[in-house]
Amino acid sequence: MADTDSAMSARQSWIGTIQIITAAVCWGTLGIFSTYINQMGFSGWQITILRIVTAAFLILVMLPKLWPHLVKLKPKQWLGLALQSLIGVLGMSVCYFFAVIYVGAGPAVALLYTAPVFSLLFSAFLLNESITRQSALLALMAVFGVGLTMLGEQAQVNWGILLGLSAGVCYSLYGVLGKRAMHYAHPAPLVFFTSIIISAGVLLLLPETYNTYEQLFSLPLLTWGYVLGLSLLGTVVPFGLYMKALEKLPASRASVFTIFEPLTAIALAILLLHQSLSLIQYVGVVLILLAALFNAVLNGTATRVPRWLRLKKRQKV
Repeated sequence: MADTDSAMSARQSWIGTIQIITAAVCWGTLGIFSTYINQMGFSGWQITILRIVTAAFLILVMLPKLWPHLVKLKPKQWLGLALQSLIGVLGMSVCYFFAVIYVGAGPAVALLYTAPVFSLLFSAFLLNESITRQSALLALMAVFGVGLTMLGEQAQVNWGILLGLSAGVCYSLYGVLGKRAMHYAHPAPLVFFTSIIISAGVLLLLPETYNTYEQLFSLPLLTWGYVLGLSLLGTVVPFGLYMKALEKLPASRASVFTIFEPLTAIALAILLLHQSLSLIQYVGVVLILLAALFNAVLNGTATRVPRWLRLKKRQKV
């Protein structure tokens, strides 16, 4: 019986690993689709609109299942979810897609992966988590990598560097604010659903959203394919796979395999977009990715319960 349980557990672990890697590869296509859509005449802001609003319509099928959880949310939890959505989804998408336009898909996703460094800082201030020596060293490695990616570039590209770093800041706040707001009390699909729906609701209040879709209707059907790829393949599908994988794997282990996202983005940028970097910039990208990978591995071997969560549990007792 024990052997059967062990075999089942190993099988579930492998399935979860495959789901995580597939999700990471899907996320890695975002830079490619956004580049193609930009070539069709859409700005970074318009690409953000197309991604989020289209994804929101696609995930409305989740509403009946999540409705019982939504009606139980308190105003404070709605506020936390709104901040998480507007900063972590809307803010990250705007910064990331503009960064792709300025510096290319490969460097943009590498800069996005400075998020663990910012998570370290925000967790210390917002979650009262301590900063270890190894975390500080990894942060310095990532910062040094960012410095190398800036070497030899023109001034206008530096805006892309700043935007890529801003995307990393927003992405890190998505996770930190999510932990702060949810207190692990709600299912992951609820967090994903509200993060997209709230941002889409804000975008639907803007005239630019309707102008963007009017522009889309006037373009060839191929453009719709790119938009669908951006929203379905680059957003809905990977989030769905990632959430299913978390049922089979610890989050710390799952985060290790997301390293396939920047690797996919860089490979596709080279193969499909013919984008290239100098040798020193490749070294910088590698340092950023190694910092993210080591951060995930080390956190997975020494996971601590945040101080705010320990206090919350004591209060319940």
